[in-house]
Amino acid sequence: MAVDREIPANSTGIVMKTIPGGRCAVLRHVGSDDGLTAAAQYLYGVWLPASGEEIRYFPLYGQRVSFFPDMPENEAIIDLFLPLK
Repeated sequence: MAVDREIPANSTGIVMKTIPGGRCAVLRHVGSDDGLTAAAQYLYGVWLPASGEEIRYFPLYGQRVSFFPDMPENEAIIDLFLPLK
C-alpha cells in the first residue's frame, strides 16, 4: 500500500518499507483474487524458466489497478511484479 505519511509503531506489525527500483516482469491479472496464486505460479514456474532471466532478492508484489466494489469482482485488475536482476 502506498502512503503519504509515516507509519507509527503499532501492535499489528505494520511497518514502513520502500520497494527498491529496478527491472520487473509484470503480469496483469484480470478477475477475482482467487486466481492470484495461479498467476504467481505461472510467473515463477513457466515464464521465469523460459525467459532466461534471474530473480532479484525481493518478493513478488502487486499493485491494484481497479477492484471491487468499484467494479465487478470478475473485472478487477491487479498487476503482479516479479523483480529481476
